[in-house]
Amino acid sequence: MIIASLYPNFIFYLVIILALLHFECQNTIIYLIMPTPRDYYEVLGVPKNASDDEIKKAYRKLAFKYHPDRNPGDKEAEAKFKEASEANEILSDKQKRARYDQFGHAGVGGNHASGGGNPFSSGTYTFNGQSFNFDFGHGEGGFDDIFSTLFGFGGARAQRRRGADYRTVLTISFEEAIFGTTKSIQVDGAELKLKIPSGIDDGQAIRVRGRGGAAPEQSGEPGDLLVQIRVRPHKSLTREGYIILSEQHVMMVDAALGCDVEIETIDGKITMKVPAGTQSGTPFKLSGHGVPMNKDERGPHIVNIIVDTPTNLSKRQKELLEEFRTSKKRSFWG
Repeated sequence: MIIASLYPNFIFYLVIILALLHFECQNTIIYLIMPTPRDYYEVLGVPKNASDDEIKKAYRKLAFKYHPDRNPGDKEAEAKFKEASEANEILSDKQKRARYDQFGHAGVGGNHASGGGNPFSSGTYTFNGQSFNFDFGHGEGGFDDIFSTLFGFGGARAQRRRGADYRTVLTISFEEAIFGTTKSIQVDGAELKLKIPSGIDDGQAIRVRGRGGAAPEQSGEPGDLLVQIRVRPHKSLTREGYIILSEQHVMMVDAALGCDVEIETIDGKITMKVPAGTQSGTPFKLSGHGVPMNKDERGPHIVNIIVDTPTNLSKRQKELLEEFRTSKKRSFWG
């Protein structure tokens, strides 16, 4: 009875000892500290019942604040940008979000999953903001061999193993994100032509099948290449989904009397008519000048009018405005 009760603990400690001896024989002892990742909703600062629009707006606010191009050399800002991008990638995808809501980080895979799983599994781990690739058991004599020998799990090694996924970041211009482009990147010393689809958004990723690490076994498949896209901010244009947004300042007199203004769009400069009496904050829609929705249709460009109140008026200008104000009062009182 005593032996039977101690047997499970004996097996557990035996496995640990054999595992440590295995790594020590290879002159390598690795200690993994896997911090629990922050909740994705907490990262974006939104409640768990947040709408898609709330998640999108929260991510854009953080991405704009911590974008590496706005914070050159700031490692903390870069880490926060990556964290926000990772949270947005999961929460903006309905299927991934559903799995995350049900199972947490473990439900969306990746190497940050907490709880369960093998703590010595292969993959990419992050320590103090730096990523490291670890491979346990893909070669001969790994952890799988130990468990196979002890418990007869030979079938696990019979399964085909994939190579490691490669991850990289590619920065493109605002215009390239809207219209699409082709970029050359280096993968294992070879040039790869990567096609960027039109309408891709900041933080989205492109998966290139079979361009990752080589399979550890002859019958296995190579890993994939995951390219995360960063979009450089435009000097005057922003984006919300398929909509491009901008502001246009006009003088008070032009807003009152009406005028034509030159608007910078993604397609170049165009002339837009501002009707007489336009108020500050009035939006104007330029149809077909937004982000491509499909081959034949594009979203709009929304121009928000900002009426500038004049300062440093001359004496004559003040007199004219006083006359205008007096006339308005007279007309009001009849």
